[in-house]
Amino acid sequence: MTGGLGIAIFFLILVVIVIAKTAIVVPQQSAYVVERLGRYSKTLGAGFHILVPFVDKIHYRHSLKEIAVDIPEQICITKDNVQVGVDGIIYLKVLDAERASYGIENYSFAIGQLAQTTLRSEMGKIDLDRTFEERTHINAMVISELDKASEAWGIKVLRYEIKNITPPHDVLAAMEKQMRAEREKRAVILNSEGERDAAINRAEGEKQQVIKASEANKQQQINEAEGQAAAILSVAEATAEGLEKVARSIQGPGGGEAMQLRVAEQYVQSFGNIAKAGNTIVVPANLSDIGSMIGIAMNAVNRKTVTPK
Repeated sequence: MTGGLGIAIFFLILVVIVIAKTAIVVPQQSAYVVERLGRYSKTLGAGFHILVPFVDKIHYRHSLKEIAVDIPEQICITKDNVQVGVDGIIYLKVLDAERASYGIENYSFAIGQLAQTTLRSEMGKIDLDRTFEERTHINAMVISELDKASEAWGIKVLRYEIKNITPPHDVLAAMEKQMRAEREKRAVILNSEGERDAAINRAEGEKQQVIKASEANKQQQINEAEGQAAAILSVAEATAEGLEKVARSIQGPGGGEAMQLRVAEQYVQSFGNIAKAGNTIVVPANLSDIGSMIGIAMNAVNRKTVTPK
């Protein structure tokens, strides 16, 4: 009885071991490589699987998730013979579990080494000043070279990023001086451009001021000329109107006698003014004959006032 119980327990334990060895649950985003008697048999995806006891064996377990591999810092020599320390990080993913198992011993180590050698090669093609602005180009070239090698390993390199570029301290100090000088140069240029623009604006303002002043002076002269012309025209019209009235008055009753009296007064007044002007007096030959002088003046007036028919 006791012996039968022991045998039953033995077989129960054996069944549990067999089930544990043959019943496999593969997690999501994982792939298990199964070998049968030492040779590749199949790749198990996510889910429940039954293996052949004591024949099938899971030899490799791969994660199909994206993996980040850190690339340690290394010394690279640029085109202008400057040593810089460069480190980075690679993002990769297993696409084929079989090739990742049998294509290479350690794909993470191999890709890391290949990334370092490719990075040294690319850094040697550019000058130190361009290394910071050419990061995107360097990353693309490293990914291109890694893809060529990793395809046979069933690995896809998704991204490569340079984390730090560290030049020597003396080079950093020189670069800082260069950048400071460049900033001072830009400040001087901007200041000079500002002064130039200000001078141009002042000159333009003075030019506009002169133009406005000349236009105002021109308009003033035009206005004065128009005013003088209008004044002359008004005087001429008033004179003509006055002469016309004088002519009508002369032709009326008593006009001739009034005209003779006015001419005589003007004659005497003019002669008196001539006498006051200097010590020398020119006396007409017929000074005593004022009547004849008035007659001559009246004849001239009559000739001018006669209107043509």
